[in-house]
Amino acid sequence: MILSRVARTTFQLQKNRPVISVLSSRNASSSELKDVVGAKISEHGKKIKEFRGVYGSKVVGEVTVDMIYGGMRGIKALATETSYLDPEEGIRFRGYSIPECRDLLPKAPGGQEPLPEGLFWLLLTGEVPTENQVKNLSKEWAAHADLPAHVVTMLNNFPAHLHPMSQFAAAITACNTESAFAKAYSEGVHKSKYWEYTFDDAMSLIAKLPTIAATIYRNLYRDGSSIGAIDPNKDWSANFVDMLGFKDEKFTELMRLYLTIHSDHEGGNVSAHATHLVGSALSDPYLSFAAGMCGLAGPLHGLANQEVLVFITKMQQQLGDNPSEAQISDFCRKTLGSGQVIPGYGHAVLRKTDPRYTAQREFCLKHLPDYPMFKLVSTIYKVVPPILMETGKVKNPWPNVDAHSGVILQYYGLKEMTFYTVLFGVSRALGVTASLVWDRGLGLPIERPKSMTSEGLMKMVGAS
Repeated sequence: MILSRVARTTFQLQKNRPVISVLSSRNASSSELKDVVGAKISEHGKKIKEFRGVYGSKVVGEVTVDMIYGGMRGIKALATETSYLDPEEGIRFRGYSIPECRDLLPKAPGGQEPLPEGLFWLLLTGEVPTENQVKNLSKEWAAHADLPAHVVTMLNNFPAHLHPMSQFAAAITACNTESAFAKAYSEGVHKSKYWEYTFDDAMSLIAKLPTIAATIYRNLYRDGSSIGAIDPNKDWSANFVDMLGFKDEKFTELMRLYLTIHSDHEGGNVSAHATHLVGSALSDPYLSFAAGMCGLAGPLHGLANQEVLVFITKMQQQLGDNPSEAQISDFCRKTLGSGQVIPGYGHAVLRKTDPRYTAQREFCLKHLPDYPMFKLVSTIYKVVPPILMETGKVKNPWPNVDAHSGVILQYYGLKEMTFYTVLFGVSRALGVTASLVWDRGLGLPIERPKSMTSEGLMKMVGAS
């Protein structure tokens, strides 16, 4: 087939970005976001039905014994509409790379980093919103940021030794008293309307998360001081930073970037998959997201940025602020030789430097180029990949997002490492709740893969 230049360009755009022509949301206000999403779901649902009708029996991959025992790595078994993680290019949100999102998504007046509200709109609709749409969305979230009184009481009565992520997940669970989905389901709403109430819960949940997180932070690290009032004229990130008690506009810019790039990483990571799995049982979005946060709390997932800081701090204590490449190399080799890993390096899917790492590095080069810990991270970036490649055992020797995120937070004064995963959780809500809306809109069923005993598996492959 021979295509004209225009046709080739159009085909390439359709290949890289889902082109959904149902309606243009460019002139819609954020109050109409639900209508836009409904139209998108309807059109996309028809497309999937036609696709399954023709290709439903098509084999898309194979499962090996190693995959079954190896955490299901590489098994293509989930449908996630919001993002795709390419091993070479990194994450794409609805077809847009992180550099493209930083360029195209609306920004706060005078700001340079994208607003997370814009990314949420993009994840739900596949379209880049206008500044006015994002501004209205900010107002909507600010209007629903208050917590139920019983949740505030619960947070204020948690013991100080209870981990911030435990408090975060518990508070989210308790907020399900506000669930529109749970109420509608109990009243017998038709399943075609499930997505609408999931959307309502997603909006309310996202609005409340900064308030929950800031309350936890103030209680644990600021003697329980008040978080103050929500400003309806500020964006989601700015209000969050205010509630945390920080006043530096550059820190607010960092949070806009942080909350955007940590939002979604397709559907197979633990927090996204756990949210999807629990949601597939028609648990409401509060319960589903709380399950995802319990997964995010693990050291092999969201807690990893804390481990990076522990590693870097240990290196600084032993080698000083400006160690040579040779000293760092020797330190890392000894770490590997003792059976430990270099935290912040490697990824289950990625085979190149994580573009989220690159985005944070660019931020640092602009705003804190002389910060000793950033300079140390930069030197580690030069030293570690060749060492890992020498082992012959590492598929991806490049840094991931965790190698950088905690270092920047330290610079701006948010030094409490046990709180970092909560920040990650606030961001991850954007992606996983957008996916939940689409799960219910497309009528995806309860997830129930078949498991095997080792004995049964051995018989299946003729090993016994």
